Amino acid sequence: ATTEEYDVVVIGGGHAGCEACSASARTGAKTALLTQNLSTIGELSCNPSIGGIGKGHLVREVDALGGVMGDVADRAGIHFRMLNRRKGPAVRGPRGQMDRDLYRDA
Repeated sequence: ATTEEYDVVVIGGGHAGCEACSASARTGAKTALLTQNLSTIGELSCNPSIGGIGKGHLVREVDALGGVMGDVADRAGIHFRMLNRRKGPAVRGPRGQMDRDLYRDA
């Protein structure tokens, strides 16, 4: 039997696992992704939205660090809006609804 050694092993191939693999690989680390089902790699949860009041900040931070979530969301988005538009800027948040198939395939 052959033994492979990795610097980083990511367990779970959903959209967060793919983001973690991408970040790890960008640092030059030898990275492995483990998943139960190859057809679900990159798949979003049952509520396929990116952004909102809390997660919108996270998406912008991941994007600023070179992450893939924002770029993939731009390709797979089917509806975008600004939440709490009538309130102050501290509670506004962009949110996009994604097409789950487009997101997974991107």
